[in-house]
Amino acid sequence: MKLVWSPEIAAKALVDTVKSCKLFDGSSVAELISAMAAGWNAKLIVETWSLGDMAATSIGLSIASVHTCGKHVCIVPDEETKVAYTSVLKNAGMSPEVIVGEPEDVVKGLVIDFLVVDGRKNNFGRVVTAAKFGVRGAVLVCKNACLMSTDGYGPLRRLFEGGSRRVVRSVLLPVGHGLDIAYVAAGESGSGSVSGSDKVKKSRWVRRVDRRSGEEFMFRK
Repeated sequence: MKLVWSPEIAAKALVDTVKSCKLFDGSSVAELISAMAAGWNAKLIVETWSLGDMAATSIGLSIASVHTCGKHVCIVPDEETKVAYTSVLKNAGMSPEVIVGEPEDVVKGLVIDFLVVDGRKNNFGRVVTAAKFGVRGAVLVCKNACLMSTDGYGPLRRLFEGGSRRVVRSVLLPVGHGLDIAYVAAGESGSGSVSGSDKVKKSRWVRRVDRRSGEEFMFRK
């Protein structure tokens, strides 16, 4: 099994997010992320959030979860942040599930289809590497990725180098302060999940970069 792209659902989520986030600065980020989550038909959408973060992305993810008949979960560090987050989303007419705890610990108990992290946070790398993904694969999004990029590539690619999970495709987009989007292939195992087959582990991966678009492709031989 693998994630299958649906442009129709993506378009619906984008339009609804535009309507809901028109008063928010930086809503272009929320609109794109919402369309991605909906278009990939993500059933479990997970994000991390801290006090001071913008709410537009969260609104977009909630909208996407409605279109996919899925669930939107937000991980916050403490009860104070939970109250603030819940209040903001409630004012927007949305009520995602909120879990209090260390994100890198919480994600180990979830099987995630779509994960959004913030490159400004010191723990974003630990959250990504600890996350458990489904058998369909997963799409990962790192906001503010340009702040972490020194070589023209987003930070997500480097997190998977030498690991058992492989990024099939990734791209760093000049939206907001940079959106690093990566697709982890179906069949790759996450932390705490059942290991992949010997064939997957022993396969040789070859990386190719499209010089015109900056997109990265991984091929397994």
